[in-house]
Amino acid sequence: MFVGITNSPRDYAWGSTTAIAGLLGYVASGKAEAELWLGAHPGSPSVIKDPGQVGGHATLLDWIAASPEVALGAALGATSSPAAPRLPFLLKVLAAQSPLSLQAHPTSERARTGFALENEADIPTDAADRNYRDPFHKPEVIFALSETFEALCGFRELTDIRGILGELRALDVASDNPQSGALDALERRLLGDDALRDTVDWLLRDGRGGDSGEVAWLVERVVALADGAAELAEDGAILDYPLELATVRDLAHAYPRDPGIVISLLTNRVSLKRGEVLYLPAGNIHAYLSGLGVELMAASDNVLRGGLSPKHIDVDELLEVLEFTPLPVPYLSPVVSSPGVSEFRPDVDDFALVHIAAEAEGGAPGADGAVPMRQFTLTGPAIAICTAGGFLVAGAGASVALKRGESVYITPDEGTLTFAGVGEVFLATTPESSPLTNSTEILL
Repeated sequence: MFVGITNSPRDYAWGSTTAIAGLLGYVASGKAEAELWLGAHPGSPSVIKDPGQVGGHATLLDWIAASPEVALGAALGATSSPAAPRLPFLLKVLAAQSPLSLQAHPTSERARTGFALENEADIPTDAADRNYRDPFHKPEVIFALSETFEALCGFRELTDIRGILGELRALDVASDNPQSGALDALERRLLGDDALRDTVDWLLRDGRGGDSGEVAWLVERVVALADGAAELAEDGAILDYPLELATVRDLAHAYPRDPGIVISLLTNRVSLKRGEVLYLPAGNIHAYLSGLGVELMAASDNVLRGGLSPKHIDVDELLEVLEFTPLPVPYLSPVVSSPGVSEFRPDVDDFALVHIAAEAEGGAPGADGAVPMRQFTLTGPAIAICTAGGFLVAGAGASVALKRGESVYITPDEGTLTFAGVGEVFLATTPESSPLTNSTEILL
């Protein structure tokens, strides 16, 4: 079954006023449009275009609750579990015009434990100081749609961090008013046995002091040095870390005096090109800075923030969740199952992202009577969104015309899908060997 779905973009302040509308081909609202959610998450479930097709249900969440085995398939929709069956993934179109918060997400075990403890403490699930709003992990991938997509991702090697500190010291010495003490305070933490953990702990705790304290001084000094570096660069000076210092300036503009400005220097600074993908597993500190992308994640709302935000920050819980081991930038390479069909398969059971692209030979679709065709076989439910061109999508029992800006929910009984047309489609689904797909018990 193909069920047309839609939704309204979330108007978070960091969103773009034009990017999502420009991608999907509708008239922009004039407001910030940050995320378009496609899925059954209670926070913003997709709206069903024709409720009569699914027994009158208005949202994907309602339909799945009423007919789980039809909507999800026999395995995911089995009702033997004491909890309600659920769609395990959430697909988003994301447009960042300004930086998001530094954040990390928990493992499944940590999420279950934290959710249960906060329930026992009678903390309302919508409370501002609540860490766990559900018992699920939230790994995610981001596919860059804009020419560049800017992000912070994971901790750097300590040698690289000390290189940045060295450049800051050189800028400090060359300044009119050197203040080496501020940088000394940072270096002391970076020399410890558990340097990254101790440094983040200090920055977030001491940084709560507002405009006083060592961290406030350090943040102010780092921003001043980054501003000075910009002037030197205009005069022709060559810097070793120009992108990192530019990021400091951008973050200081968006979040003045926030300790996350300095934490950004501890993390990898990433510029994705269009078509590149990052995989952000549990514990990976990250922040999207700017750009347009397709994001696919486990259907959860568990976020532990670590700066660049006025929202609640639980330092103790964040330190338990964060992975402090420096690792390479987690680019995710595709598996090309056939020409024009690229699958991004992270090491989780909740989701896989499929990118389907087709160009017309000779420059005009149908010029020789042939239409490009792509195929992909489902093993679970799926959501497809067309971001360019148009396709006729046919499955085992039905078909649908899908054009730019349109989205459709696909039940797993459609089996092998054929995409005939020219353009680009993103398909979110569950991986072939997913235990979630093969299990009859999904815990809530």
